[in-house]
Amino acid sequence: PDFLTISFGVKGEFRQSQQHVYIELQRDGFCQNPFFECLVAEIPEELKSKEGFTVVGYALYFYTYSTWKGRSLYLEDLYVMPEFRGINIGSRIRLFYESVGRSKQCVRLQLSVLNWNTPSRDFYAAKGGQDLTVSEGWHFVRFDGQNLDNLANDAPKI
Repeated sequence: PDFLTISFGVKGEFRQSQQHVYIELQRDGFCQNPFFECLVAEIPEELKSKEGFTVVGYALYFYTYSTWKGRSLYLEDLYVMPEFRGINIGSRIRLFYESVGRSKQCVRLQLSVLNWNTPSRDFYAAKGGQDLTVSEGWHFVRFDGQNLDNLANDAPKI
């Protein structure tokens, strides 16, 4: 799929160590019960990118559930190739995944924005997005690799 190509080949320099992630994306997103969904922005062939792509952006998202609020949509990644930014492609993708969330009766959209990405943080704030780190004191916590293994190994055996 083209979104995988732009995600790894254009968005960032592809590293051999990322090969497993590329394979997992193919396996996990393009199967009978996908772990995520993806919307792509595709342009006509005559307007293709300098690299020859007609898929110039994507939004990768999945559904979560809040015991306090109910169905939620989590935006994992929104990307538009630099040469196609500023012409509302990202906004069109955003409107579509928001309508997808509404059609599934999701009550909220959640996402993470890196601290250094001030333009995105400002954009989401201007649209009414709440920075939960500040307003509610939530911290995003992750376990991966050996730490995930240690957590699982420390759990009581059933």
